[in-house]
Amino acid sequence: MHAITLESGSRLFGCNPNYCHTVETQSEPDVSLPAEDAAAADTGSAARTGTQSIERVVGMLRVVASRGRRGMRIADVVSVSGLPMSTCFRMLQRLELEGMVVRDPITRKYHLGPLLHELGLLAQPRFQLADLCAQALQAIADETQDTVYLSERRGIESICTSRVLGDYPIKALTLDVGIRRPMGVGAGGLAILSGLPEAEVAQIVEANDARYARFGTFEPGFVQRAVAETRAQGYAFLDSAATPGTAAVGIAFPPDNPVAAISVAAISGRLGPERRARVAQVIAQQVRAVCARMPAAASGAEGSVRTRGPRRGAA
Repeated sequence: MHAITLESGSRLFGCNPNYCHTVETQSEPDVSLPAEDAAAADTGSAARTGTQSIERVVGMLRVVASRGRRGMRIADVVSVSGLPMSTCFRMLQRLELEGMVVRDPITRKYHLGPLLHELGLLAQPRFQLADLCAQALQAIADETQDTVYLSERRGIESICTSRVLGDYPIKALTLDVGIRRPMGVGAGGLAILSGLPEAEVAQIVEANDARYARFGTFEPGFVQRAVAETRAQGYAFLDSAATPGTAAVGIAFPPDNPVAAISVAAISGRLGPERRARVAQVIAQQVRAVCARMPAAASGAEGSVRTRGPRRGAA
């Protein structure tokens, strides 16, 4: 190992008498990495840095998208992302230059930009689930007269991809199309979560734990209890959980490998025990029709969605 002495002086930088440089006082065999190993290490470090940069940019876009078309001020972005103000400002400034976000000069809110819309027009999913479910959503809205949502799984989140309004004059507009929420928040996301294997449920709940805390009624253990309740009664039901005064019933599909859910939302008074059981049956009937039309690779094994009467204390 090299012995190092700190030697001060002005021989190298006369203008700074406190400058110190290293002097090798004993020489031993060089133990540095071979050139090819050092290059590989540098490449790996660069790759990790690049990956982290991509993750951070995608995370920032998701933060901006989390408020839908309402947009977000930079203070809100800082609060939700947990990043320093200076970091958020630099990232948003660059994203704005690239057309990935836009900033309203009056409200000072950031919104998703035109480049994302243009790229989205070129994206071709395996199958258009919203189109496939359009007839079913409308049929449910006609029969229940309430608001019907289609939610799809995206990793540890669920996203609203379609919404149909019923004719009942008081509407439960709890979601806009494009809004993402931690899986388990909302009847649709809870239905999807409850259909997954236990180990996967535990991973998702753990990953979303800090985000659940932002919803008032989601105290520790709430999601796990809601999952158990959903499995017991065959459909998800939440009342005043994410949105006070509103309730929702949801059923996920396909039953063996859920990728989406259809839910009905209404004011709490319209979804008492008897009516929510009937609403669940209406949803289940349309879900079976959707599963029959889904591509075989996406629908998994055929099966009907369970619908039993509500268990006491479901609310």
